[in-house]
Amino acid sequence: MSRADWLGGWYRPARRLPSPNFGPRPAGLGVSLIVVHSISLPPGQFGTGHVQALFTNTLDWSAHPYFRQIQGLQVSAHFYIERSGQLWQFVDCDQRAWHAGTSHYRGRDNCNDFSIGIELEGLEGGLFEPSQYSTLASLCAALAGAYPISAIVGHEHIAPGRKHDPGPEFDWHELRRLLGWPASRFPIAGRAPAPTRRSDGKDAPG
Repeated sequence: MSRADWLGGWYRPARRLPSPNFGPRPAGLGVSLIVVHSISLPPGQFGTGHVQALFTNTLDWSAHPYFRQIQGLQVSAHFYIERSGQLWQFVDCDQRAWHAGTSHYRGRDNCNDFSIGIELEGLEGGLFEPSQYSTLASLCAALAGAYPISAIVGHEHIAPGRKHDPGPEFDWHELRRLLGWPASRFPIAGRAPAPTRRSDGKDAPG
């Protein structure tokens, strides 16, 4: 993937919608992890535009009863992939998005510090569309061409017992087939690791 596809940490093929919810990464810490999430607002409803509104702090909390449960939440992800495969970007990849919350991976806490967060429009444990896998694979390949990515996991794998997305119906084998990456970069058989010590961080609905 050509670096020409990037403008700094912004991926040119994505539809850009900047979020105010981000911060600097720790000095000298590179991006090495991709974290896959799932989200829909309200849960199970697609194409509403509410996810984009949540990530830009413009969600109308009175628009649906569910929103009262998350009112005031300030979160973000670097990317969001709609059911159609449409790709959005909210945070510069060189910056720290607020997507992983309390998390731990391979001896390191605070996965937000060194990861890229990608949200898939869908229900936790539900099926995802072929167009989403295609866009996700293209994006992951582009990220690996621009950053030293060593692994890709689900939110469930870095926050076991607290988060369960994207869930058991997410097809890690298909993503691996599309990417052609070695098995060592993926979760082992989709299983979450045993709970480990974690530190505080911002939380997100997916």
